[in-house]
Amino acid sequence: MINQKNNYAEYAMLLTELDDAREHLEALVNEMKNSVSFDEADFAVDLGHVYARLNRAWHARNQASEVTSEQHAAFSEFPHDLKPVG
Repeated sequence: MINQKNNYAEYAMLLTELDDAREHLEALVNEMKNSVSFDEADFAVDLGHVYARLNRAWHARNQASEVTSEQHAAFSEFPHDLKPVG
């Protein structure tokens, strides 16, 4: 896995993806708590943003160079190498 010492810029981008996922998840929870009109379509879009950020973080964990535009779409997909726990 990349680290802050050897891959400073890439590691910063990895942390940015995780920070953005956290922010999107917090916004989703708040919206669900406070909006009586929140529906499944809203849930799907908002949760999709969280998944995309987490997926890019997972796929970029070993990326020692900038993620290209071609990789961005692939990195946004749900990981095939991550087994759910629980």
